[in-house]
Amino acid sequence: MGINWKELFPTKLSVFIFICYMSLFVNQGILVTASQEKNNSYNYNTVTVVLFTEIVKLIVSVVLYCKDESFTSLLKSVKKDAKVLLLYFVPAFLYCLYNNLAFTNLSTFDPTTYYLLLQFRVVITGILFQIIFKKYLSKRQWFSLILLTVGCMLKQFHFGNEAEMTKSGIGEKNMTGFDFSISAAFIFIQTICSCLAGVYNEYLLKDKGAEVNIYVQNVFMYLDSILCNSVILLLKGELFEAFKAENLSSVFRYYVVIIIINNAAIGIITSFFLKYMNSILKTFASALELVFTAIFAYILFTIPIYINTVLAIGVVSFSIYLYSQNPVVNLGKVAAKHEDSEKLLSGDAEEV
Repeated sequence: MGINWKELFPTKLSVFIFICYMSLFVNQGILVTASQEKNNSYNYNTVTVVLFTEIVKLIVSVVLYCKDESFTSLLKSVKKDAKVLLLYFVPAFLYCLYNNLAFTNLSTFDPTTYYLLLQFRVVITGILFQIIFKKYLSKRQWFSLILLTVGCMLKQFHFGNEAEMTKSGIGEKNMTGFDFSISAAFIFIQTICSCLAGVYNEYLLKDKGAEVNIYVQNVFMYLDSILCNSVILLLKGELFEAFKAENLSSVFRYYVVIIIINNAAIGIITSFFLKYMNSILKTFASALELVFTAIFAYILFTIPIYINTVLAIGVVSFSIYLYSQNPVVNLGKVAAKHEDSEKLLSGDAEEV
């Protein structure tokens, strides 16, 4: 059985979104790692960077909406769908934690290990997908998901090079994978946030907010995210300090601005990804990033690629191939209605 390209990528736009999504995420891991000091710390406030990222996302979403509609229309839409705005506080809070923990975990793990550990979200995402969308995965789909998880776990096994695996070219980092520590707890929390936020966001895009313009939904998400990040700064006692001239100057360094822009692009492209594809395919896109991350990390930071990394990436890639033969399709209410109408018009009523 070959790859079912039509179900994986129903349109040319979906292919473009998929490639952009992968590229931007690979960039983010590399950019954040490159911005670290020799001791793997940051010379800028990472929470402030996340806050400014959400502000950029909000501005872009408003501009994209106002390209075809008026700003007054946007305000009316926000007022009309205020309930959906409130519902977006759930994924906004989860993404807020996820984005802030990304900086913390990338200061502990090298980029390849970091992305490998995040793949533990695969099975959790599959379970949530079934519960929320009532689309039960086949045995082949479950096997591919479990195989992907096993592939990620291979990173933990060593093949005689344990002594060499404690250092990378950018300072000491954990390159061996999962161990029971505060760093492991942070990765686990980030994984849970990713699973819940991704599936719940898709639920809002395709169910509760299916009739709401996607740019309006993005505005909801980023307004809520700005508030969540502001609360974190307030709890840390850094809300007012973050906007002082000396702190803002560190955020507006060219490499930090690039991180903000790249992360903002990730947020925008993710909403389109979930709108036109689904969170299961999103998870496999994240797995594909492993290959490119490992290659670029080796080229840019001389982070070595060991046997366990090669095996892990190989198993993950094979699981992606298995999944691609029978992907999950979740069109959402609006798209499903559109597809049903097309079938009726073409005389395929028995397929509806």
